[in-house]
Amino acid sequence: MLNKIKKLDWGILIILMFLMVISTIVIHSATANFPLYAGREYRQLGFYGVGFLLAIAATLFDYRIVLKSWYVLYGIGVTMLILVYFFGAVINGSRGWFVIAGQSFQPAEIVKLVLIIGIAYIMGRRQGERLTFMQDLLPIAAFAFLPFLLVMIQPDLGNAIIYLVIVLGMLWIGNVKYTHVIAGLAVVIAGLVLFVSLFNSFNQEIFNYLDDREMGHWHKRINTFINPETATADDSHQSKNAQIAIGSGGLSGDGFMQGDMKNGGFVPYPYSDSIFVVIGEEFGFQGAAILLLLYFLLIYRMIIIAFKCYDLRASFIVIGIVSMYVFQVFQNIGMMIGIMPITGITLPFVSYGGTSLLLNMLSIGLVFSIKAHQEKYELAD
Repeated sequence: MLNKIKKLDWGILIILMFLMVISTIVIHSATANFPLYAGREYRQLGFYGVGFLLAIAATLFDYRIVLKSWYVLYGIGVTMLILVYFFGAVINGSRGWFVIAGQSFQPAEIVKLVLIIGIAYIMGRRQGERLTFMQDLLPIAAFAFLPFLLVMIQPDLGNAIIYLVIVLGMLWIGNVKYTHVIAGLAVVIAGLVLFVSLFNSFNQEIFNYLDDREMGHWHKRINTFINPETATADDSHQSKNAQIAIGSGGLSGDGFMQGDMKNGGFVPYPYSDSIFVVIGEEFGFQGAAILLLLYFLLIYRMIIIAFKCYDLRASFIVIGIVSMYVFQVFQNIGMMIGIMPITGITLPFVSYGGTSLLLNMLSIGLVFSIKAHQEKYELAD
C-alpha cells in the first residue's frame, strides 16, 4: 500500500490543489452578491476533500479489475440512464438528475468513465494492431450508441457530444486505418452540412416541436450559433454578455469581486457553466492564461503516464480521459468567447458541481492506479 502511495503523481496533485484554490475563490466571487447561492464555495471545498480521498483510494485499487468488469459497469450505467429518464428530476430543461436526500447527481457524467473503460477493453484485444471495421469499429459504435441515444433524449446535448469525442479520441490513438478516418470525416462533414441545411429549412417547425415539449431553449442555442445575425437579443444575450465581460477584463482584469457584468447579473450561472467569464472579467488575460497553463500541465503529465504504460489498455484509458478533459475545456471556454455553441458543459475542476468534480477526481484516481500498477514495465527496465 505504501509503495502504491509513493507512486502518486505529485505533480498532478499539486496542479489539482491550484485548481481547487482557483475554483473556491472564483465561486465565492460569483455567488457573493446572490444570497440564493451563498455558501457554494464551501460545498465545493467539501466535494474536493471527498474527491482527493476518492482519487487516493482508487490508486490502491488495481485498474485491471475494473477492465475485467467493464460489461457489469456498462449494464449499471445504461440502467441508470434508463431509470433517470422515467424517475429523474428536471434541471435546466433536462431530465437527467437523481435527487437523493437533497443531493443531486447526474448518471450521464458517470457513464463517461464507463465508456472509456469499455472501449479500452475492446481495443486492447487487438494488441496494437490495426483496428478492423467489423471486429472493432462496429462493436465500439454499438457500445457507445445506446448511452448516446439515452442521453440525447433527456435531452443533454453537452454530455452526448462528449461521448462522441471520447470515442473519436480513443479510436485515433488506437491505430485506426486512414481509410476509415477519411470515411468517418466525410460522414461527419456530410452530417453537419445536412443538419444545418435541414435546420434552416425547417427552422420554425423545429422550434414549434421543441417548444411544445418545453425544450425551446435548445433551438435558441443552436440558432444563435448557426444564424447569429437573425438571433434576437434575448436569444444571444448569454453569448454576447460573456464576450463583453471577458473583453472588459483586458490584461489584468477588473479585480477580485469587481466584475460589473457578473455583479449585475448579466451572465447566467457564473458559478457553473459561465465561470470562465468571471475569471476573464476579474483576472483578465493573465488569469485566464494561468488557468490554461495549469490545464496544459495536467494534460502533459497524463500523456507522459500514457506513454510509459506497458499495458495498451491502460494507455487507451488515459487517452480517453485526456480527450474528455481537452474537449470540455475547449467547449466551455469556446462557448464563452463565441466560437462554440452554448451547451451545459462545465469547466473541469473549476465549475461548481458535485457529480462532475467527483467524476473528474475519480478519473484522476484511475490514472494514478494505472501508474501504480505497471510492475511489468518496471521489471522490463
